[in-house]
Amino acid sequence: MARRQERAGERVFAAGDVEVRCGEFLLFADRVEYDLETRDVLAEGGVVLQSGGQVIRAERARYNLASGRGTIERASGLIAPTILFEAETLERRRADLFGLGRARLTACTQPNPRWSFGLSRAELKTGDHVAMWDAVLRVKNVPVLYLPYIRYPLKERATGFLLPQIGLSGDKGFSVSQSFYWAMAPNMDVTVGVDLYLSRGLGAGLEYRYLFPGGTKGDLNIYHFIYKREAGGERPGSSSIVRLNHTQALPLGFTLTANVDYQTSYAFLQEFDNDFQRALSFTRTTQVFLSRSWRGFNLSARASRFETYFSRVGDANVSTSLPQLTFNVFKTRLVGPVFFSLATSLTRSRYGWKSDYEAGTERRSSRLAVSPALSVPFTSIPWLTATTTVKANLGYYGQSLDPATGAIVDEPLFTRNFAASVEVVGPVIYRLFYGRDGRARLKNIVEPFANYSYDSPTNAADRIVTSYGFFRYHQMSYGVTSRFLFKGAADQAVEVFSLALGQTYYFSPDDGPLSPFPVEGRPPRFSELTGTLRFYPKALFSLDASAAYNPYYEDLSNLRLSATAGRRGEGNFLAVNWTRSRNAWLAAGDPELVALYNRDQIGAFGGLRLPRLDLDVQLQADYNIKDRRLLYTGARLTYHYQCVDILVDIRTFHYRVPADTQVRVSLGLGAIGRSLDFLGGFGF
Repeated sequence: MARRQERAGERVFAAGDVEVRCGEFLLFADRVEYDLETRDVLAEGGVVLQSGGQVIRAERARYNLASGRGTIERASGLIAPTILFEAETLERRRADLFGLGRARLTACTQPNPRWSFGLSRAELKTGDHVAMWDAVLRVKNVPVLYLPYIRYPLKERATGFLLPQIGLSGDKGFSVSQSFYWAMAPNMDVTVGVDLYLSRGLGAGLEYRYLFPGGTKGDLNIYHFIYKREAGGERPGSSSIVRLNHTQALPLGFTLTANVDYQTSYAFLQEFDNDFQRALSFTRTTQVFLSRSWRGFNLSARASRFETYFSRVGDANVSTSLPQLTFNVFKTRLVGPVFFSLATSLTRSRYGWKSDYEAGTERRSSRLAVSPALSVPFTSIPWLTATTTVKANLGYYGQSLDPATGAIVDEPLFTRNFAASVEVVGPVIYRLFYGRDGRARLKNIVEPFANYSYDSPTNAADRIVTSYGFFRYHQMSYGVTSRFLFKGAADQAVEVFSLALGQTYYFSPDDGPLSPFPVEGRPPRFSELTGTLRFYPKALFSLDASAAYNPYYEDLSNLRLSATAGRRGEGNFLAVNWTRSRNAWLAAGDPELVALYNRDQIGAFGGLRLPRLDLDVQLQADYNIKDRRLLYTGARLTYHYQCVDILVDIRTFHYRVPADTQVRVSLGLGAIGRSLDFLGGFGF
């Protein structure tokens, strides 16, 4: 269609509001020249091309209706899904592939885009990615970053470079973190990255995530850091971190689980890890589980190594199990109300200080334990339940303690004893509270409980090899639990409040679990009085607390309080944790040992969303009440500038000497994520 048309041989000339249609392709222009034989189109003046999700304006275009290929000059427009562009030249190579020359493009759909890339050339594959060379990122026409090459994704999971994070620290100097994301397959991906700390050294990391049919899944994190040479020319030893979580379904219904959290240097974590809780965790863990459950029993095997470092003594406590096998038979009805259960285990273990391992003097033991049990539950009275259990404990130890020297010798030892227990819950009482409409709204249930346990003396108990001693459990545990249930929507009862108190009395304190902690020369008969409180009045608020009171030293040996309000995903939230712990039983012991267990610390983590300012604020702090000093403070500010996210992360690690403050800045541009922080911070 056109106002004027004429034909010369195989060429057709049209002018004045020209419109050309060919399938889904639509062309508008002031002037069009069309070759009927080759199907080439030359359009000039006010050119507009539409095809699928593409709308392109240009001054001049050459296009072939048969192949769909063409070259467009001084073009601008929209290419699906949301790429706005201006280009000196635009080459349509096929329906989903374009080449751009001397262009400017953005995924920001505002009338005045908040950010854009200026580039020398680019290759755009619709629905997949844009590859750009010599790209300059501009925010409001202000150039902020030059990238020789960048691959901008147009879908949720796309391979390419992530945006870098730039930082500054008083100790580490200027820093840059750059990551590359590789979408290997729909069920796995890899992120690799480099951290450059100008004053300290270079780190490299890898994160691999995977998910396979049948329940096999996991993630692997590896990080390695190489220190910069010091002023004297020496280079400190490098540090590595390996973290693995793996679950795998095996034939015959078995499941394999592996957990690894290992680092070569605790000092490196203290100095570089941005996760405050992890930086002060002096542990190394390696565990491998193999398990299988049937209807009435289960089988499991575990190999493990746990290491906890104590900086005050400069040594680590190490415990290993190679292996630990367990076979349990669940409660099975034998006859009438009598149930049978069985617990068996085979353990080969080693434990001691790391210096003991290095000297070959760590304690070693092997044990085979078999414990068959008979239990009879009583439920005939609705407000009272009771369970009576009788159990035999048979043990075989491959090593034992020499009676004369106390040294471990390779002399097998067979032990046996029996145990009986009676557990009673009740009498249970309750009270209903009614609303103004006469319907029951609140129910208070009070459940007293008592559990009597008797352990007969074990033969040759003084020869049993254990890490912390062998104890006899002849005791009575007692307490009460009070619950409040609120009737909500659809008459569904929801527990909103519970309070529990409990204590244990030892009939045989001389060989009980508190015998190593005598008070005025005598082992305690009473344990600490413990209490727990849980309060969940609404979904957006919760309170959880626990406490332990030592009646001998008249001290709160443990007090823990955690409260939350709001939801983190919604932006407005607050979480507070307070922990106060004292090992009161060691109060009269070694002051250095007491200091290892004493702790009094409070932490808070909160966020606030300010829609009018387009700002999200998150704050975190940890304070040592005992020493009266801050340990850590952090703030994260995210400014949502329409389709641009500007993130500023500020953290101060007060526990480091000297205190270290670091600032990191990064951008979020639509589908391009930020570079992965391999040493990422807690809460943030």
